[in-house]
Amino acid sequence: MASENSAIVRAWCDGCFDMVHFGHANFLRQASKLCDELYVGVHNDEEIEKNKGPPVMTLEERMIMVEGIKWVKKAVPGVPYITTLDTLEESKCDFCIHGDDVTLDASGQDTYRYVREAGRFKECPRTKGVSTTNLVGRMLLMTKEHHRPATPTGPPREKSPYTGTASDTIEISEEIHREFLQGSEPKPGDRIIYVAGAFDLFRILAVQVLCLHSLYNCKGNRHCL
Repeated sequence: MASENSAIVRAWCDGCFDMVHFGHANFLRQASKLCDELYVGVHNDEEIEKNKGPPVMTLEERMIMVEGIKWVKKAVPGVPYITTLDTLEESKCDFCIHGDDVTLDASGQDTYRYVREAGRFKECPRTKGVSTTNLVGRMLLMTKEHHRPATPTGPPREKSPYTGTASDTIEISEEIHREFLQGSEPKPGDRIIYVAGAFDLFRILAVQVLCLHSLYNCKGNRHCL
C-alpha cells in the first residue's frame, strides 16, 4: 500500500462535488472516521461532461467548496473520472472511499472497479433525502411546500416533471449535528464575528466570507464548514 511504512492512514475520495450540499459534507465526515488524513479529488469540467453531463459550477468553484470542509486534509483538482491504483499512489493513499451508490462512466462501467478489484475500496452509507438531482428538482418544481413532511393521510409531495424527484426529509441524529457544530471554543481576547444569512444552496461567496473570517480569527485555519 501507498503508506504501509507510515503510521498515518491516508484515504482518497473523489467526485464532481457540483452544488455541494449536506450530503457531500456528511459523506466526507463519515470518510474521515476511516483514516487519519482524507485527500479529496475533484473532477475537471471536461471529465464530468464526458461521463455525466455538464456541471453547474466550474472546477475552481467546486474546489473552493471542498477546501472549506473541515474534514478534508487536501483537495486535489482535475483528477480522472475513473479511479485507478495510480490515482491512489500519486497521493500516497492507502485506499479509496465512496458512497454505497454505484457511479458509472460513459461506457456504463463502475468507475471504482480497479480499486475494488485490488481490495483498496471502502464504502460509506449515502445520505438519504438529498442529492444534486433532488436540489435541481426542487428548483424546477418551484413550490413553497417541498419541505412539507409526508404523512400517511396527507397528499403526496409534488414531483419535479424534469427530474422525477420530490424532496425527502433528512433525518439528522444528535451525533451528526454535534460533529457538524464541533469547533474550537473562543479564548479570552478573541474577536467574535457574527455572520447571518439564509445559507440556502450554499454558494461560493458565502464560503469565501466564512473562510475569510476563519483565517482572520483562527490563526490560518482555512476550513469554514
